[in-house]
Amino acid sequence: MDVKINAVNFKADEKLVDFVNDKVSKLERHATGLLGAEVTLNVDKPESANNKIADIRIAVRGNDLYASKQADTFEEAIMLSIDALKSQVSKFKDK
Repeated sequence: MDVKINAVNFKADEKLVDFVNDKVSKLERHATGLLGAEVTLNVDKPESANNKIADIRIAVRGNDLYASKQADTFEEAIMLSIDALKSQVSKFKDK
């Protein structure tokens, strides 16, 4: 699956990019027909806690699957978004 990563107003390091690619690619195990993914990483307010936002959009036939979560770290926000998408993917697979 093709994964595009957009980091808004910062440069994502290689470790974060590898983490995103690894976790998002694992969604393919749950269903076939996933065409691609777009991940947007954003910092809400740099001075506050719980300010990292991860938006993940999975392209599938029909409607896209989408999850957006906010957490203290990008890794945590990505994992929360992946968990939300797993249930959406399983519902998509059942159709």
